[in-house]
Amino acid sequence: MLGLGPLVIIIFVVAFSAIKILKEYERGVVFTLGRFDAVKGPGLVIVIPGIQQMTRISLRTMVMDVPPQDVITRDNVTVKVNAVVYCRVMQADKAVLQVENYYYATSQLSQTTLRSVLGKMELDDLLSNRDKINLELQQILDHSTEPWGVKVSNVEVKNVDLPESMQRAMARQAEAERERRAKVIHAEGELQASEKLSQAGDIIAQHPTTIQLRYLQTLTEISVDKNSTILFPVPIEFLNIFKGATKN
Repeated sequence: MLGLGPLVIIIFVVAFSAIKILKEYERGVVFTLGRFDAVKGPGLVIVIPGIQQMTRISLRTMVMDVPPQDVITRDNVTVKVNAVVYCRVMQADKAVLQVENYYYATSQLSQTTLRSVLGKMELDDLLSNRDKINLELQQILDHSTEPWGVKVSNVEVKNVDLPESMQRAMARQAEAERERRAKVIHAEGELQASEKLSQAGDIIAQHPTTIQLRYLQTLTEISVDKNSTILFPVPIEFLNIFKGATKN
């Protein structure tokens, strides 16, 4: 009986080590004597020690930060661009069998693809067509990682760092554009005002009594300040009344 004790302990340890529990988002790629056997999980999985090996693969979406890359655009402007990639493993067996390290491989592919795609664009397109660039990067990466069983669901260009000289040039350009718009708006306002004044002149010419009403309105507006001295011109038409009285 004493000799069976260590044997029982060994059997218990081996049996305990053979039990693997995979979470809902995990899959286990099982190899039997070095050959691919099956993808198992989630839940309880039995792996025979010494004969079978299992590699855990997470199926959750991974957020991959692409470090800043030096990119020379088509119009010869050097910028630093970084991005973020959202991907997940769709086929655990391919992620283990087709590539040594799918995460590292996807990261390196993202960096080279970012430099390649942005290097074909001009700076203005890079700054204004973010959605188009993100979609193109996502399609290229997804097509390249498909043999690895990895799905790239989204790519977002985060920051585009410009040289200081280019920032100053763009600031001057933006200021000049704002000044141009201000001058155009001012000129349009002057044109509209002149058209309205011309219409008002035509109306006054047709109805001379309207100028009297305008005088009275002006007098009402300026009489609010009691400390002011008002010099109100008398219209010539008003003096015609006295001319008629003198003749009589």
